[in-house]
Amino acid sequence: ETVRRLYAVDVAYTVGVAAAGTALTFAVAIPACGWLRARAFGPVEFLLKVPLFVPFVVVGHALRVFMSPYVPGFSSSWGGIAVALAWKHLGLAVLLLLGAFRSVDESYLEAARNFGAGTGRVTRDVLVPMAASSLAVSTILIFSSMLASFSIPLMMGRGGGPQMLMIDVYYRFGQHGDFATASALGVVAYLLAMGAALREWTASSVIPT
Repeated sequence: ETVRRLYAVDVAYTVGVAAAGTALTFAVAIPACGWLRARAFGPVEFLLKVPLFVPFVVVGHALRVFMSPYVPGFSSSWGGIAVALAWKHLGLAVLLLLGAFRSVDESYLEAARNFGAGTGRVTRDVLVPMAASSLAVSTILIFSSMLASFSIPLMMGRGGGPQMLMIDVYYRFGQHGDFATASALGVVAYLLAMGAALREWTASSVIPT
């Protein structure tokens, strides 16, 4: 009841930011991985994995410093947080999708090329449909990770208004000693992640593992 009364807006805000960040991550990762699968360009593939080696707090601070002079207020908005989370998860998404796309037999790609399909069409019509189950599992992993984000939203510096759920969890037990409400918020986050997994499972008939 306390979570519903005090944090309903934060729950909706968290889902929205996580969904936007996930969509942005795959909007970049799918075309990039399709191109890498078709071209096998190692140096660019390495560059896309670089975010895996950048500490998460550094991502939040770097984007805040970079964006603040040019787009005031954007870094602390939901859009700025979504961009930061997408950057953080891009390396993981690339690893997951490259593995999925490489499992598609080369003969299918060659057949598509013989009919005049370019890299974009091969990605859209061959790689994505044939790796749909892996793509669904990857989406769940990225979305669930974004729901649990704490350091980047905190570094991006929202002084007021809606917050990500993990920040609420921290303040409930860190400042108020309210472990009951903090635990309830954690359960809500768990249910959101489980709901996304069940939705993908029912849509694709694939059990995420």
